[in-house]
Amino acid sequence: MTTAAKKKRPPPSHIDVAEPAKPARRRADGVGAAPAPARRFKIDCTLGYQLEQATSFLFQIHAQHGRDQQVLAEALTLDPSIASHVFPDPLEHHRFLRLQAPAGAFTVHYAATVLVEPRVWNTAAAEVPVNELPDSVLHHLMPTRYCESDLLGNAAFKMFGQHPPGYQRVQAISDWIHDNVDYKVGSTTATSTAVDVFRQRAGVCRDFAHLGVTFCRALNIPARLVVGYAKFQEPPPDFHAVFEAYLGGEWMLFDPTRMSPVEDLVRIAAGRDAKDVAFSTIFGPVQMLNMAPLIEEEKPSAD
Repeated sequence: MTTAAKKKRPPPSHIDVAEPAKPARRRADGVGAAPAPARRFKIDCTLGYQLEQATSFLFQIHAQHGRDQQVLAEALTLDPSIASHVFPDPLEHHRFLRLQAPAGAFTVHYAATVLVEPRVWNTAAAEVPVNELPDSVLHHLMPTRYCESDLLGNAAFKMFGQHPPGYQRVQAISDWIHDNVDYKVGSTTATSTAVDVFRQRAGVCRDFAHLGVTFCRALNIPARLVVGYAKFQEPPPDFHAVFEAYLGGEWMLFDPTRMSPVEDLVRIAAGRDAKDVAFSTIFGPVQMLNMAPLIEEEKPSAD
């Protein structure tokens, strides 16, 4: 009996990782409290497509190197093996993968080991007055395509204007979204905005995050969308979206879905809204065959 030869995966493409300053470990609250240990996560992401013609792609699937996480090792495999180009965002330093794939089946596989430092937020953090915000943060106050903070300004002030300003107000926003918006796959589309989600009270993680960003900006709190790898039971594996608010001079993560602890998120990118952080931007007709952005924590050995 003859058997078909097993198709070998092409050798990994080498990706150089930039070396920014090592992120500082945050200390736990309390005088003399010892920092929690850093944790390692394994990323195993596969994206499969069928292309009708040669097509250009722009991916954002690389784990970010810097801030509170370090990429210890990574490998990119393209099948078929083709030329590609990785470049950093000049402001946020997350990475883009750019390529043109030929017609036919095309698979992207990204694997990485990422060290995530403990994330402990200052729950007493104050809002930063607009006149004291860094120049680089100001554009995160503005309305965008998916986050129409100008249209939801009155609602935001009525619902959250009386809350104590600072971390507690943003947490109240996150709690309200969790309690009043249903997580429902298929309830929104790629063009749904924060106003749509506010009206229909249903969406998925990116919609929850867009609404959080929008309410914050309406209250003059800079906010942005963050995407990354996270493990959760339902729905099937997918990229995860949360939001960050700028409080007390730093960016703090919030997840209105509560589907996965923000401490477990391996960051990919941050941007003004979903158009800035799409995992795949495709310039041509394609069919997606499979998507598996998997993540597992690497437990320390018992030795």
